[in-house]
Amino acid sequence: MTDQTSLEGMNILAVEDEMLVAMMLEDILDNAGCNAIVVGHLDQALVLAQERDLDAAILDENLHGMRSYPVADALIARAIPFIFATGYGETSLRDLYPGRAVIAKPYRDREIIAALTALIFPNFSVR
Repeated sequence: MTDQTSLEGMNILAVEDEMLVAMMLEDILDNAGCNAIVVGHLDQALVLAQERDLDAAILDENLHGMRSYPVADALIARAIPFIFATGYGETSLRDLYPGRAVIAKPYRDREIIAALTALIFPNFSVR
């Protein structure tokens, strides 16, 4: 089981355009002790990715028909780790962003926490 307290106080950007999924994701992050910054639009996410103090991000690949790639690129430029969340499969993401974590929707609480923990603390081992 993942030690959720290891994410305590982390600033996590969650970019998700589906309101119910965004609310669920915010709850998952809040329960893990994170400071969840949840937005649903590409322009908002891009500003936050460029300017906000962030420890990591979770990016829905498709935001109202637009790809979240500009946000991913801004995070890469600032060396902020991120995870893609998608319901469309991983093939294009693996080609465009090799080595980046991808979580398939629908996901569960444990998957999000484990993926963030591995992303932020790459030497952390889950037993």
